[in-house]
Amino acid sequence: MSELEAEYKLQYFEDEGFHRLECSACGDHFWTLDGSRDTCGEPPCAEYSFIDNPGFDDELSLSEMRETFLSFFEDHDHERVDPYPVAANRWRDDVLLTQASIYDFQPHVTSGQSPPPANPLVVSQPCIRMQDIDNVGKTGRHTMAFEMGGHHAFNAAEDAEYAYEGEVYWKEECVEYCVEFFESLGADMGELTFIEDPWVGGGNAGPAFEVIYRGLELATLVFMCFEQDPDGEYELKDGNTYSRMDRRVIDTGYGIERWTWMSQGTPTVYEAIYPDMIDFLKDNAGVDLTSEEAAIVHDAARLSGSLDIDDVDDVEAARADIAAELGVDVDRLRDLVEPLEDIYAISDHARTLAYMLGDGIVPSNVGTGYLARMVLRRTKRLCDNVGVDAPLDELVDMQAERLGYRNRDTIRDIVRTEVEKYRETLDRGGRKVRQLAEEYAASGDPIPTEELIELYDSHGIQPDMVEEIAAERDVAVAVPDDFYSLVADRHDAEEAAAEAEESSHGERLSDLPETDRLYYEDQERMEFEAMVLDVFEREDGDYDVVLDQTMFYPEGGGQPADHGTITTDDVTAEVEDVQIVDGVVLHRVDEDPGKGEFVRGGIDADRRRRLMRHHTATHIVGHAAREVLGDHIRQAGAQKHTDSARLDVRHYEPITREQVKQIERLANEVVMDNTSVTQEWPDRHEAEAEHGFDLYQGGIPAGEQIRLIHVDEDVQACGGTHVARTGDVGAIKLLNTERIQDGVERLTFAAGDAAIEATQATEDALYAAADTLDVSPQDVPETAERFFSEWKERGKTIEQLKEELAEVRAAGDDGEEVDVGGTPAVIQRLDADMDELRATANALVEDGKIAVIGSAPDGVPASDASEGSADEESESGGAQFVVAVPDDAGIDAGEVVGELASKVGGGGGGPPDFAQGGGPDGEALDDALDDAPDVLEQVLRA
Repeated sequence: MSELEAEYKLQYFEDEGFHRLECSACGDHFWTLDGSRDTCGEPPCAEYSFIDNPGFDDELSLSEMRETFLSFFEDHDHERVDPYPVAANRWRDDVLLTQASIYDFQPHVTSGQSPPPANPLVVSQPCIRMQDIDNVGKTGRHTMAFEMGGHHAFNAAEDAEYAYEGEVYWKEECVEYCVEFFESLGADMGELTFIEDPWVGGGNAGPAFEVIYRGLELATLVFMCFEQDPDGEYELKDGNTYSRMDRRVIDTGYGIERWTWMSQGTPTVYEAIYPDMIDFLKDNAGVDLTSEEAAIVHDAARLSGSLDIDDVDDVEAARADIAAELGVDVDRLRDLVEPLEDIYAISDHARTLAYMLGDGIVPSNVGTGYLARMVLRRTKRLCDNVGVDAPLDELVDMQAERLGYRNRDTIRDIVRTEVEKYRETLDRGGRKVRQLAEEYAASGDPIPTEELIELYDSHGIQPDMVEEIAAERDVAVAVPDDFYSLVADRHDAEEAAAEAEESSHGERLSDLPETDRLYYEDQERMEFEAMVLDVFEREDGDYDVVLDQTMFYPEGGGQPADHGTITTDDVTAEVEDVQIVDGVVLHRVDEDPGKGEFVRGGIDADRRRRLMRHHTATHIVGHAAREVLGDHIRQAGAQKHTDSARLDVRHYEPITREQVKQIERLANEVVMDNTSVTQEWPDRHEAEAEHGFDLYQGGIPAGEQIRLIHVDEDVQACGGTHVARTGDVGAIKLLNTERIQDGVERLTFAAGDAAIEATQATEDALYAAADTLDVSPQDVPETAERFFSEWKERGKTIEQLKEELAEVRAAGDDGEEVDVGGTPAVIQRLDADMDELRATANALVEDGKIAVIGSAPDGVPASDASEGSADEESESGGAQFVVAVPDDAGIDAGEVVGELASKVGGGGGGPPDFAQGGGPDGEALDDALDDAPDVLEQVLRA
């Protein structure tokens, strides 16, 4: 037995009479009390054996099972902690969604930087696993949204320098707790198996057991004790090497939904956890099975565990095997189960959306917003497929109500808005699909997966819609079973926050102590004294100076660095930039003050105070925006300047002018209240417990203690500098709002002196407009509206005159007329703008004629072309063509334009009935038009 295998040899197993066996089907090793057992018990090695045969004494609902789990571990000295949001990027910058209960304690607790909120602890954590999306509904057991019951213990060596130390409990006790929990529910212990399956993830690893009962995995017990190390002695299944940590973490996951299912023995997990919603959807969609059909579906459910896309190469082939075992035609089986699979998935996806939107995720094209939009659009498509006509917002609200969310009105509003956007996207995307289908119809190749993913990513087009359109043109489509998992893989992790620029100063910098940051002690202080610890010469001739202490604020949190001077008796150095690297503050200066010198630092006070006002105003504006727009408002980015600041917030629709005024009014009320702006350094977990994860609007700080800034009712973890009272901000003026990307609105504003300056600049523009219009400033809007209306009317008149002129020209004898396959064609030079060219061409087509019109309005006139001087030729403009063709003329306008445009050095194209193009050589226009009859004949014969 190898050293890794020895990790699974527990004294508890030996004492209780467990046997270590090898599965005859998959080859995995497992532990069981039944020494005669042949397989590990997990599908596809075995079938579900609990359907109609519940595995526990009592039938429990989801809420009852949750409470049973939590209470059991509370009775065994674990402290219950509240669940975290499903948006893990609130406290982590390496992932998007919460996929396991251990995510709550990464990276700060598992790394030892911070103590856990309790030790040991137990939690029932809502999770979302996008990688399971394609399994939902098919296997009977997969849910994308689920609750993971986790009991955790954090152990560290006694002499380790971590935020916790000592032994809480390890593998023996963990397995014993698991067995006791099964026993407390009345499980048949002879049917329990513990499969050995090493776990790796996030740079850590450890031995683990998958706990299987009657064919269903109910728990995973992970013993995190390794960390990735290129020189490590253990090579694990991901191909990386690992070494032992001096920390050991109990990381368990109990699927509360599956435990609920086991207690009820229903055909699938969905009937156990969504019974009311499934009944509603079946009734709404008219899914009504006969007793014979229901029996077939029921028997198929017992075997559906084999449909896991992670275990089989072809789901449909696996379905055919199920049909053969049941003795029914595979097409009939598919017709019976697919509507139910859609209904199961709709129930699960609606719950997933309730979690996402309830926790404040706003649909967009990036990050968690992209994943929410993907789930929403897939759910809408499933509803359409199965014939559910209930509004999607109503379905999501059913789950939001069950989960107890209080922002249900906002959730419904977001869903309605997204559904409307989806309809518009389908209209646009459908044209793209038809174009793509035409291309692959010509080549004879199937539309590949990469094209499908791009269509979904760019246009929201579901693969079954592509299949429908492609089938009209006899084009095959390669849709993989794990399509949505592949899409999610593109977006399942955000890029880590940009790290500080690596310093080229090497070991000298790492040997220096962290700089004492005086700006946190007194943010109004603008002068200080310090000693120069080191000076680094830069390649550009400037210097990076390290002091033992500083009042200069280094760039960070969207706040620019302070400027000012560092002076000695002999040198005055201008501070042009300030950065912080691993706690050491680097002052970029234009002169060397000398290592070991005592210096005086002076901050540019006006710059600092302007930045302080704008930083505090950012907190105020964010708070006011949440009050006006809703609790889902969260910061997506911020930047402070001396003349203005901007705050980007996640929101699902444009901010109206009335909302802008409300935000501005509330923000200035906070300013006028003149409340104190205070800072504190509480314990991280205490702060999170009191204020929630909205603390981390501007980033996720490290450490046991975090700095909180209180501005009126707004509380945020923040490292920036702030004014002492809200009244010090002065007035706040919102300058602009704009959508910078789908789902993100930008508010630009100014505070204090900058607000006055911005207001005066706006007034200057208004007065300048008033002078131009020769009216008072108050009359500018009415006058501008009148001028605009008159301008539009003149434009309409001009367009009408152009059309009349085109009709006259079409009726005249201008241009050459030739016969092309029985259809008259007019070839004409008309030096006018494109609108006039189109109008003339359309008029000719209405008369049943082909129109070939060329123009070179900025070129040399035809009569002078042969006599033009060199200077005149250099000033010649380009040529343009418009070709319009009546129905049934048998000529492709796009091909004609392409040929003519090539003769003037350019290109063009368009639909068969109307096309346009051109090129830079205006002098070649007449020759091209002379060739037009031949071009028309060539295209006709092609």
